[in-house]
Amino acid sequence: MEAIKTNNLTKYYGKARGITELNLSVEEGEFFGFIGPNGAGKSTTIRTLLGLISPTSGNAEIFGKDIINEKEAILQNVGYLPSEALFYQGMKVKDILKLSADMRKKNCKAEAELLCERLQLDLSRKVDELSFGNRKKVAIVCALQHKPELLVLDEPTGGLDPLMQKEFFDILRERNKEGATVFLSSHVLSEVQRNCTRAAIIRDGRIIACDSVDVLAKTSAKRVTVHGMVNLENLDGVRDRNDMEESVSFLYGGDMDSLLRVLSSGQVKDLTVTEPDLEEVFLHYYEKDGEL
Repeated sequence: MEAIKTNNLTKYYGKARGITELNLSVEEGEFFGFIGPNGAGKSTTIRTLLGLISPTSGNAEIFGKDIINEKEAILQNVGYLPSEALFYQGMKVKDILKLSADMRKKNCKAEAELLCERLQLDLSRKVDELSFGNRKKVAIVCALQHKPELLVLDEPTGGLDPLMQKEFFDILRERNKEGATVFLSSHVLSEVQRNCTRAAIIRDGRIIACDSVDVLAKTSAKRVTVHGMVNLENLDGVRDRNDMEESVSFLYGGDMDSLLRVLSSGQVKDLTVTEPDLEEVFLHYYEKDGEL
C-alpha cells in the first residue's frame, strides 16, 4: 500500500505559488527524503497532506484515506513534527506530553519516559524555561510517543546538537525497521543521504526529480582534486572550480582523455578522483535543470 499518494496536488496563496501539480508516491515502510531549500514548497506540501491547509486543486491520500474527508482518521495514525513547535506557556513537559497523548485517547506514559531518557529531556521542566533545542525534543516525543505508522518530519534536527541528532536518527531507523514509514523533509543533504532510501527534489513548488538516493547522487561527473601546478583554462567540462594554495578542486564532466592530457602536461604531485556527494548534485539540479 502507498503511505502517501498525491495527484496533481496544488496549493496557491491567492496568486502566490505554494505547490503546483505535485505527483508523489511513498510506499508503506519507506524511509523517504523530501529535499529542497527554504521556500521550495516542502512545508506547504506537508501541511496540505495533513489537512492543516486546504488544497487549491488536486487530491491526495494517506494510507488510502482522503486528506480532506478523512482528516481526523489520518491524524490518529500520523506523528507530525513541524519545523517550529509552539506550546502553551507555563505547562510542564510531562503535562504537554500527556495532553498530546490524551488527544489521541492513548496512554503513552511508558514510551514517553523512554524517549525522554534517550533524548535527555527533563519531564519536570516548564516548557517556557527550555532552550530551542529542548523544545524541539518535546515536539519529537509528542510525534513519536504513540508509535504512529507514518512519521512526517519537517526540518526535524534544527536546534539539536550532533549527539542528539545521532540519537534521534537512531530512533527513526528503529521505528522504520519496525514497519513505520518515515517522510523526512530537509535541506540538510547529508541527513537524507545517510538515512533515506528514496528521495524527491522539489523546486519552485514542483517535483523535479524522484528516485533512489543512490541514483540521484550518481552522475557522470567526478570531483577531481589536484595537488600541484596545472593549466585548466582550455579544458571543457570543468565546473565549481575552487583554487587553493598549490592545489585545485573541481567537478569534471568532460572527456577523461582530455583531462589526463592536461594533467600530464603539468606538475601533478597528487591526484584524487571521487564521486560528488548528494549536496553537489542537488545544487546542480537547481542551477542546471537536472543536468550535471
